[in-house]
Amino acid sequence: MKKLPLLCIGLLSTTWAQAQPPANAPWPTQPVRLLVGFTAGGPTDIVARALAEPLGKSLGQPVIVDNRPGANTIIAAQAVAQAKDGHTLLMAATNHTMISALYSRQIQFDPVKSFKAVCRIGASPTVLVVGPQAGFSRLADFLAKAKSQPRGVTYASPGQGSSVHFAGEDFAQRAGLQLTHVPYKGAAPAIADVMAGQVMASFASLGSVLPSIKSGKLLALAVASPQRVSALPQVPTFEESGIKGYRADAWYGVLAPAQTPEPVLQKLQTEVSRFVTSSAGADRLQQLGMDPVLACGDEFDRQIAAETAHWSQLARQLKINDE
Repeated sequence: MKKLPLLCIGLLSTTWAQAQPPANAPWPTQPVRLLVGFTAGGPTDIVARALAEPLGKSLGQPVIVDNRPGANTIIAAQAVAQAKDGHTLLMAATNHTMISALYSRQIQFDPVKSFKAVCRIGASPTVLVVGPQAGFSRLADFLAKAKSQPRGVTYASPGQGSSVHFAGEDFAQRAGLQLTHVPYKGAAPAIADVMAGQVMASFASLGSVLPSIKSGKLLALAVASPQRVSALPQVPTFEESGIKGYRADAWYGVLAPAQTPEPVLQKLQTEVSRFVTSSAGADRLQQLGMDPVLACGDEFDRQIAAETAHWSQLARQLKINDE
């Protein structure tokens, strides 16, 4: 795999290496930055912005969404891992647990040990979407094309080793297909090119593409969940369409630097939980195409550790790591 240009990442650490406030100081004492490793408009960014305003109100300080795209979210994750100002958080997604699987020799942090879990706030199933120009009306059409033209069907993702990339490769293995992966620097440009017909398809999180599906700019062929989802009751599951056992969820959650004091973590967990369990927060997440699924502290930490180990094994099987 081509090495990532990570020299710029090392330069970021000096920007964030500010003096950490005393443990007994009131918190927060300044605006809180919530870093997102993707461009604006993608699902992680959308979730971050949905959380930022109510969280800022409950904390008494603004929560500012700061997009730091590049290097498959490594730039944002490393900035948070090295932050010393006590007011920097990460809006993470499923792909966070894939970083060490792909870039173990290139990163300067540990996706598990360098962070403390605040809360997972929601999960969204993966949906296979195509543009109107692709000529597919159902999954059977997609499968027939892919089988008749190996590597002829393209799918877009937010980047090499992203959750969408893994979802696409897992699907291809289960269906006995050879697809061509087209990586981008974020979900928004990837989906834009699917709508424009530059790429045929994408295995996108439902929350990122639901408005485009409803407007007719994208067509959903199948959803990777055990049952059909209420937002798209007419769209069959992959299981119904003959791809047995295929399931792919994307989760979203907040992480803090590992050295974050326990009282700060507890305060964050309380306020993030308040958002997720409130009727307004739950409704907002459902409007974004995801289920409010709360897991905080140790429970979320254990999930991250388990998934990191799983994806490392899969990356070795697919031979897409940096070794």
